[in-house]
Amino acid sequence: MLFNSFHFLIFFPIVIILYFALPHRFRWVILLTASLYFYACWKLEYLALILLSITVDYFNGYMMGRTKEKKKKKKYLVLSLVINLGILFSFKYFNFFNDSLRELFNKFNLFYGIPEFKILLPVGISFYTFQSLSYVIDVYRGITEPAKHYGIYALYVTYFPQLVAGPIERSNHLLPQFYKSFDFDYKRFTDGLKLMAWGFFKKMVVADRLYLFVDPIFNNPSEYSGLSLLIAAYFFSFQIYCDFSGYSDIAVGAARMMGYDIMYNFNRPYFSRSIAEFWRRWHISLSTWFKDYVYFSLGGNRVNKYRHLFNLFITFVISGLWHGANWTYIIWGALHGLFLVIGSLCKGIKEKTVKFFRLDRLPVLHKYIQVFITFNLVTFALVVFRAKSMSDVFVIFKNMFSNWTLSSIKIPPSCEKFDFGFSFFVILIMEIIHKLQKNDEIPEFISKKPLLYRWVFYYLILTMVFIFGKYSSNQFIYFQF
Repeated sequence: MLFNSFHFLIFFPIVIILYFALPHRFRWVILLTASLYFYACWKLEYLALILLSITVDYFNGYMMGRTKEKKKKKKYLVLSLVINLGILFSFKYFNFFNDSLRELFNKFNLFYGIPEFKILLPVGISFYTFQSLSYVIDVYRGITEPAKHYGIYALYVTYFPQLVAGPIERSNHLLPQFYKSFDFDYKRFTDGLKLMAWGFFKKMVVADRLYLFVDPIFNNPSEYSGLSLLIAAYFFSFQIYCDFSGYSDIAVGAARMMGYDIMYNFNRPYFSRSIAEFWRRWHISLSTWFKDYVYFSLGGNRVNKYRHLFNLFITFVISGLWHGANWTYIIWGALHGLFLVIGSLCKGIKEKTVKFFRLDRLPVLHKYIQVFITFNLVTFALVVFRAKSMSDVFVIFKNMFSNWTLSSIKIPPSCEKFDFGFSFFVILIMEIIHKLQKNDEIPEFISKKPLLYRWVFYYLILTMVFIFGKYSSNQFIYFQF
């Protein structure tokens, strides 16, 4: 079920009404039932996978809680890791590694007879696997108490607002909330609605409109050149941001209406002054997950300088692989790791450059130069991320820097001239709002404005969604991960 579908428009109000109508002791039942139904709408058979993951991790967490011996706890942790990562590998990565080995064997004219595993990728498998694993690891580390209620633990893993595309929650934050009783709170309810409306604006008005221009070009890059490819690259930066952060806003807003607090996943990432800052603002739940469970496990920065840089780089390579079974994702992750490593090694050079050009005396100009460079590095890497293959990456960059004339801009047949021009306008509107809101969430930002400004904003966003929104029910980009 998609948030931007008529199905969800019927489903969500029913869940909200039943949730507040039922006594607290029954609410977990309606939420778990709704969450399982929400996931089953994609493919009923895949409920078995998520229920297997839930059962395995609940059992291992329970058994770890019954023993104080570190060795026994570690056995249950390893069992959980093997089963969960084994399922993830089988469904998401087996064919990738299998095909890569086949190509390698073919180069040396060697026989390779392992067939392809023909099966669809379960929606959101990377998200719920990581959320479930974080619980087991935290129980092992003593951060979280083992869950005693199987149903409520199952709800923690499957909670429908953030089930298929995050934010990836932590057990010590979300799990205890399901034991609490939340009365209807008008402010929280309306704040959640505002956040959802902002998310729908970003998804339906911005992201799905940019899709009309971006997708045909990246799917057939050899047919385009110059400014068409350059515009597509910048458009994709905003498309993926609006698509993914739009989903997160809807998820956080929906949970907030019921009283639950889900972590904020994006904080105006394109205003970042460095790649390190970008990752503190972009997909925050995933970047902190990798920091806590991969980067720190490798030693983090508590080792010598070069080992620290290796830890940083390899964490981002793994992060790239998490996004998908394709070399483009791995190279994308490696690029971000490389940006951070180079940034660390060149810290002294950067400081000397700033002093040489006296940018330290012009802090505003210095800030915008940093934002400009960071945004362009992110966009450069996202070209690799979006391309279908590495051969397409080379075609895109080869053709992008030729034929830079306005008359050469080729708009795909699927994108009308109005949509192309209107895309620039809605991006500008969104970025002006982002600039004004600073670090406030949208509901908090709006609440500080006079009554007239608030209602103008409400009507503007709703009008844009209802009149200019795209109702093609495009799947959210991160569902494929």
